[in-house]
Amino acid sequence: METNRQKKIAGVLQKDLVDVLQSAARDGMKGVLISVTKVHVTTDLSQAKVYLSVFPNEQREKLLEGIKSNTVLIRHELAQRTRNQLRRVPDLLFYIDDSLDYIENIDNSLRGKDDNPIKNPDILDKRKKI
Repeated sequence: METNRQKKIAGVLQKDLVDVLQSAARDGMKGVLISVTKVHVTTDLSQAKVYLSVFPNEQREKLLEGIKSNTVLIRHELAQRTRNQLRRVPDLLFYIDDSLDYIENIDNSLRGKDDNPIKNPDILDKRKKI
């Protein structure tokens, strides 16, 4: 259960991270859209898990590596932006949010766009016999 303070800090970080990451993407990578889908702050406020959604999907891994390698610069920029709101910016851990892919897969299955496992059982993962 998140406390109100955790939620408030997560909201501040999310809002400012969107600005930082999108301005960096505008400068370095044309045609890439980055959104911060959610931020979870630990109870001791020392770490923040940042979940990113990237479009187009092909750029996802490359972009995540670039962001992780520039975490120090991103954290410094956040500190500048939030100096009146936060005493200390938490350590940032970046992850790809694949929930949209999951939803799309479910949607495709429901619409019958995927192979039907009843008609083609070869597409199912084989069970391992113990």
